[in-house]
Amino acid sequence: MWQAIESQLLFDPHHPLVFNSAFFFVFFALFFFFYTAVYRQTTLRLWLVCAFSLFFFYKACGEYVIFILVAAVVDFRLSHWIAKSQNPFERKLGLLVSIVLNLGLLFYFKYTDFFIEIWNQWQTDNITLLHLALPVGISFYTFENLSYTIDVYRKHFKPVDRFVDYLFFLSFFPKLMMGPIVRAADFLPQIRQQINISKEDIGHGLFFILSGCFKKMVISDFLYTNLVEVVFDDPTRYNGVYTLFAVYAYAMVIYCDFSGYSDMAIGIARWMGLNININFSAPYQSASITEFWRRWHISLSSWLKDYLYIPLGGNRKGLTRTYLHLLITMFLGGFWHGANWTFIIWGILHGSLLAIDKWRIDRFKPTGEMSQGKRILAIALTFHLVVFCWIFFGPDSLDKSLIIIDQIIHHFDVSTLVPFLQHYQNVVWMLLLAIVLHQLPLRWNDTLIAFLSKQKMLTHVLIMVSILLMVAYFKSDTPVAPIYLQF
Repeated sequence: MWQAIESQLLFDPHHPLVFNSAFFFVFFALFFFFYTAVYRQTTLRLWLVCAFSLFFFYKACGEYVIFILVAAVVDFRLSHWIAKSQNPFERKLGLLVSIVLNLGLLFYFKYTDFFIEIWNQWQTDNITLLHLALPVGISFYTFENLSYTIDVYRKHFKPVDRFVDYLFFLSFFPKLMMGPIVRAADFLPQIRQQINISKEDIGHGLFFILSGCFKKMVISDFLYTNLVEVVFDDPTRYNGVYTLFAVYAYAMVIYCDFSGYSDMAIGIARWMGLNININFSAPYQSASITEFWRRWHISLSSWLKDYLYIPLGGNRKGLTRTYLHLLITMFLGGFWHGANWTFIIWGILHGSLLAIDKWRIDRFKPTGEMSQGKRILAIALTFHLVVFCWIFFGPDSLDKSLIIIDQIIHHFDVSTLVPFLQHYQNVVWMLLLAIVLHQLPLRWNDTLIAFLSKQKMLTHVLIMVSILLMVAYFKSDTPVAPIYLQF
């Protein structure tokens, strides 16, 4: 018995702890039991959440938990040095040290092998690849660290006085591994406020947790395991009909996967009396690429805008520089996702589309709202541009991305459409369900949240059990790791 308990407490590299694992529900139930007992005692609540967050992170990535502790200590100290110093040089030096340390650590683990491979392609004296394991969540908490020290340098707020406050902000387990990327200015003021969990909090949290579970564990996992995975693994085996449907399915997979995880993080935080900003707002309802990036991965796009695009000069230095800034920002945004040419091309494509969209707005200066018909056409065009870009994001190599395009263009056999629809009937229905649910008006979410907020606990339990039974029916035998876990 004790061996079984010990095995559950130790890190298992083959079964890392994520929201869609069975162990997480036990973990969260145990955490929430202790949280409800102490949440009115501020200091005890903070240390409890930090302890559970660090354990959660340990169960997800093992000894790499040390990195978030080191990052918390270093940036906590540097932020105080920056804030206290009256010497401009010392302030810039403190900020530079923070940027170099954070980005240096990220670069070492995420990009070293990528640049070694490039070196080896051009030189005869090859360097051995390091094959470094990427610490889970490092891309997200690196950006949170940087935004904190940059905002302190800009004097947007004063650094927190207590280390536990900063550790709480950085390690908060609902958003630790895959975001959303939380701004200190939004989050830190909440953590020492008196927590009063209202019926609205319960209803709001329940909606986001259940919608997140459904999107991730029903729609995304089903489409991925039954179509996307097999086609993307070897697209040469499938003609254009299969690959085209797989690309459409991937568009819904990545949305439901990542937004589902973000929704669960938002819902769990709300149950704890804390607010995390929404990270997705029906992005496939966008009528332009610019609008898409206001709705997709909002925490990342706003981070790139505030800490990269605007410091580069934004749109203040003429049209040509504006287009260049958009390209650089999205190039780096793509590279942030991973050390692969596919992500770089994906970023450049989106940067180019944003530049074209900016040119269109500046050239034609549209005024007023679009007619309903024009908006529908604009949404359809934007969706297909985004889907085309996903071809360079989903497959694990550029060769596979190019093969998928070639299969769709040169090997589209219409005669296989009916057999495909018959053989993949359940996949097609799930894909249609995902598209229909995504196109529902956002105001319906508010209606559902208001309904849940008025219900009694028994009703909440029955609704939760019903959704979880549906999840259990559709979920794959082996939990599908969230896509953004690799970033």
